[in-house]
Amino acid sequence: MKLILPIEVAAEIEPHLPSDTKVVLVDSDGKLDGDASDAEIYLSWFFLKSPVLHRVLESAPNLRWHHAPNAGVNHILTPTYLERDLILTNGAGVHAIPIAEFVIAYILSHAKHLPELHALQTERRWQRGFAIQELTDATILIIGAGGIGQAIASRAKAFGTRVIGSRRKPEPLPNFDKVVGADEWRSHLSEADYVVVATPLTPETKGLIDEAALRSLPRHAYLINIARGAVVDEPALIKAVTEGWIAGAALDTVINEPLSSDSPLWTVPNLFITPHCSGHSPRVKQRSIELFIDNFHRYITNQPLRNVVDKQAGY
Repeated sequence: MKLILPIEVAAEIEPHLPSDTKVVLVDSDGKLDGDASDAEIYLSWFFLKSPVLHRVLESAPNLRWHHAPNAGVNHILTPTYLERDLILTNGAGVHAIPIAEFVIAYILSHAKHLPELHALQTERRWQRGFAIQELTDATILIIGAGGIGQAIASRAKAFGTRVIGSRRKPEPLPNFDKVVGADEWRSHLSEADYVVVATPLTPETKGLIDEAALRSLPRHAYLINIARGAVVDEPALIKAVTEGWIAGAALDTVINEPLSSDSPLWTVPNLFITPHCSGHSPRVKQRSIELFIDNFHRYITNQPLRNVVDKQAGY
């Protein structure tokens, strides 16, 4: 058995492999340290660039399984990639905890007026009278009730919120008061105090949060996007926040990353921008490695793999 491992984590994975396993290392530029023509398995790593992926695929015509550590794989599923008969698995679940914690931080920051209070401290001003809210009985609409959405729901529920989720195939889930189908969430926008976008980016979800959706929200609603930037219509969001259709938004992801210094998003009032960091945690690397090792042993013993991606659906 031969597999291709990223140089960043090879030393942590190799001790868990059978002694007869052969490893070809690949660096961040796609340079391989050996012959990968008979490699069956490829573990890519975070921030995978398209030229690197194509270089590895060209060098390994006999690949059967590719594991990507990201939950979102829209950047991988190119027409060229889809021509290959590969099993693709992803890292769904490894980022769920830190992202869910970040979502709660965004919500509390908005509800408790933390940016304004921090500003007052900087200015050494003692001012009261803020319309500080609590989360009890607030309604949170989570668009995308997958692993990340479920982690968000469990934490939101601890604050006494009402949680509505959406997914392609609705079914009852723990910590959700209601789970609706992929298009039914629009009928619940008028009820939402907070909307969290946690759906994968696919052709169907591109621009999903459009002007019509934003206009359907209450004026006090707050939007949070921790999915992919292109799920949200950015010009419509700028208009919605600037003109007061909604109270504000938090974006951990934007269409063009890194966000250029001249982007109008930077100066929109009540728009909180973070640099795609909600999934960061020292434990993400550990979980990613553990998931791959578990799947590797499943692969060599002909057991079903975890997190197999439906490449047609995009997740």
